[in-house]
Amino acid sequence: MTKATGRQWAGLGLLALPTVLLGLDVTVLYLVMPSMAAELTPSSTQTLWIMDAYGFFIAGFLITMGTLGDRIGRRRLLMIGMTAFAAVSVLAAFAPSAELLILARALLGVAGATLMPSTLSLISNMFPDVRQRAVAIGVWATMFALGMAAGPVVGGVLVERFWWGAAFLLALPVAVVVLAGARVLLPEYADPEAGRLDLVSVVLSLAAILPVIYAVKDMAAHGPGVRTALLLVAGSVAGVVFARRQRRLASPLLDVTLFTNRAFAAASAILLVGLVGVGGSMYLVTQFLQLVEGLSPAAAGLWMGPPALAMFAAAVGTPFIARRVRPGLVMGVTLALSVVGYALSATAGVGDAVPVVVGFALVYLGLGAIAALGTDMVVGAAPASKSGSAAAVSEMVQELGIAVGVALLGSLVTVVYRTQAPGLPPEGADSLSGALAVADRVAPETLAAAKEAFTTGVNAASLVAGVAIAAAAVLSLTALRHVRPLGHVEPVEPARLDYPENHGREHGRRGRHGDRRAQGPRVETPSRDH
Repeated sequence: MTKATGRQWAGLGLLALPTVLLGLDVTVLYLVMPSMAAELTPSSTQTLWIMDAYGFFIAGFLITMGTLGDRIGRRRLLMIGMTAFAAVSVLAAFAPSAELLILARALLGVAGATLMPSTLSLISNMFPDVRQRAVAIGVWATMFALGMAAGPVVGGVLVERFWWGAAFLLALPVAVVVLAGARVLLPEYADPEAGRLDLVSVVLSLAAILPVIYAVKDMAAHGPGVRTALLLVAGSVAGVVFARRQRRLASPLLDVTLFTNRAFAAASAILLVGLVGVGGSMYLVTQFLQLVEGLSPAAAGLWMGPPALAMFAAAVGTPFIARRVRPGLVMGVTLALSVVGYALSATAGVGDAVPVVVGFALVYLGLGAIAALGTDMVVGAAPASKSGSAAAVSEMVQELGIAVGVALLGSLVTVVYRTQAPGLPPEGADSLSGALAVADRVAPETLAAAKEAFTTGVNAASLVAGVAIAAAAVLSLTALRHVRPLGHVEPVEPARLDYPENHGREHGRRGRHGDRRAQGPRVETPSRDH
């Protein structure tokens, strides 16, 4: 089997830059939000939209953009998306109102949807050796999660030294480096047999995803109602029509038969549930450290360093462990450790910053494992010509999980806070940040009760997340028990990498017989004894 050269590894380093940037943009507002809110004065609903619009629009457009990359070329789509991301970041940095910032965050999501599947599918093409690919995807997952972990640190430092908008300008130097090096270090790859992009399928995919996303957000904020039910029904109907259309098309937007692969389906579900817990927990932990423990943004960000190290160790280390131990077992054990972490957060009180951070480090340990191994299973289950589409599914469930986690767990904390923190003026009745803003007008014991109420909400949210992660651990141990260790995967002929000097030569996989399955997880056929 062809081994990757130094050029491919250098290309991986280049792809790490937009990956870190995308992860950073998910969480950079966690510690920037108080400063931003003081200047733009968004309502509680606008605040949630500022937080969630980025992830929601990424999730909505990932399938379209992933398939578009298969058609026009993954490197080309990466360069287009990087340019757009940098331009919109400037708009976000200097947004004069909450409404314009929400728009900018939504546009960043659309641009980000071009970057995520492009980086991941290029990695699957650049590293045909299954072991090297697992390590490369582990590095990719580490970079994304590292960006998520660095977001609070970077945001806190930039707020204290500059202003909240400076956090968005980090995209500019990244864009310059990526655009300068892409043509030299990254190959081009497009599906030579891909048909035209089916615009009806694009519309149906958005009609299926966006109403469901909005319904979840609306239900989390206002509770179930007629509007929520109608949105869920509309999204579900569009989803059924979308799936049926994909089965009839010769060149579908999404190959829905991928979900018949047991490892693909189970790994996607585990990624979704895992990121719901992580996304909501990170938001709450950073708020806890600032609002309850009184840490500055920079100090709170530094407290998130140990969890980042735990995630890094898991994302890089678990692919090596999975060469000898079944990936499902590795993921199940690390998720079980995450459940312990959620338990620590569920029992913490005011003044318990250390247990909360230790607990979140265990949560991040599980994230590193499922991001590396779960993503490898999802991408490896697809043919090389469809790796962009498979990468889009992987990223869609992760981004959707983060956004839903923030919406659901954040709203649960709000509900608990409202019922547990009486005696506050209207400005402080909805959130602890509001109570701290009017601290000079309330008694110290009332403010202490507000912090207790917020902490109780964090306990409840951690308990709910822990139960969901326990279910994901069981799914890993059962549904993935037949996935063999990485060293048992049989090699296949890799795709030809089209670097600039190869222009004019045949590239990609030609013909139906050349479009073979990539080096995905090999699944044993269960015997009667099982």
